[in-house]
Amino acid sequence: MEMIVASAIGVLTASGIYLILRLRAFPVILGMAMLSYAVNVFLFATGRLAVNAPPILKKYADLAYSDPLPQALVLTAIVISFGMTAVLVMIALGAYLEADNDKIDMTEDAPENASEQKGRGA
Repeated sequence: MEMIVASAIGVLTASGIYLILRLRAFPVILGMAMLSYAVNVFLFATGRLAVNAPPILKKYADLAYSDPLPQALVLTAIVISFGMTAVLVMIALGAYLEADNDKIDMTEDAPENASEQKGRGA
């Protein structure tokens, strides 16, 4: 089971990094969301992967329990990442409506901007 979780973390991290390296706003936001999911799964896995185990250690229970601290951290991280993703989507949507494209690197638009700059005398 640890191998499945580790490979899921690796796939989420690799695809998140690939999407962050794109030059469009929405794939970058999706890549950041995937990286946050990878971190959440990693944090959840640090609390011991135990199936059907209680999250609290009882006095007379056996040693099979899952740590509740990583579960609480993951719940908090999910809420924060959802809010930040919503804010980033709104910023990217505003930038898309303003510039009519969602490119992050605007240096490729230099010929269009250069013709506008020449008309202004700059």
